[in-house]
Amino acid sequence: MTLPLFVAIDTPDLDGAASLADAVRSHVGGLKLGLEFFAANGPEGVRRLAQGGLPVFLDLKLHDIPNTVGKAVAALAPLAPAVLTVHATGGRAMLEAAKAAAPPNCKVVAVTVLTSLDEADLAEAGVASTPAEQVARLARLTRSAGCDGIVCSGSEVAAAREAWPDGYFVVPGLRPAGSDVGDQKRVLTPAEALDRGASLLVVGRPITAAPDPVEAARAIASSLRQAPALTASA
Repeated sequence: MTLPLFVAIDTPDLDGAASLADAVRSHVGGLKLGLEFFAANGPEGVRRLAQGGLPVFLDLKLHDIPNTVGKAVAALAPLAPAVLTVHATGGRAMLEAAKAAAPPNCKVVAVTVLTSLDEADLAEAGVASTPAEQVARLARLTRSAGCDGIVCSGSEVAAAREAWPDGYFVVPGLRPAGSDVGDQKRVLTPAEALDRGASLLVVGRPITAAPDPVEAARAIASSLRQAPALTASA
């Protein structure tokens, strides 16, 4: 059974990233590589980690004018990412350009509300909505633009799944029971998010910063295999 669990490897240390990816590969379904990793190591770093055989999720959160984003996605296409992120607030034309330029097997998903933000943060930025309202609004836009799904917190994924049954939902900011939430504000456990409708689960520091990353990944994988959403489909 391939687990929908991607480990977030956000580090500039290429050798360390490759070592970690190799160590946890038996307990995760893929690798999420973000801005810190890409800024330090670029396409060659992505290629090196992809050599291990795990799917790669490029979490670059592209956000610019449609022409620029379309060309950026086309430039990334040779890396064959399984998943690529853009920002939903870039607008319909930008979302359409990203999807049009993506490889056929790449899921283009739009970031709605970052999991580090809450209602007060949105208000400070001039958004007079709750996170749930903003996620729903941006999910409708993303769907109508032809993209594959969205990135949202576990708190919003059940409603998103109900409104968009065949959507692809990436849920980051997850924390196993009893772990430090850090800078995340809207969190669930990986198993809870899966049972609420998540398609892909992203876990970073609870694995990468653990005293024993392999054991941490194994424990999360074990909790997912017991989740109703997976046992029902087994």
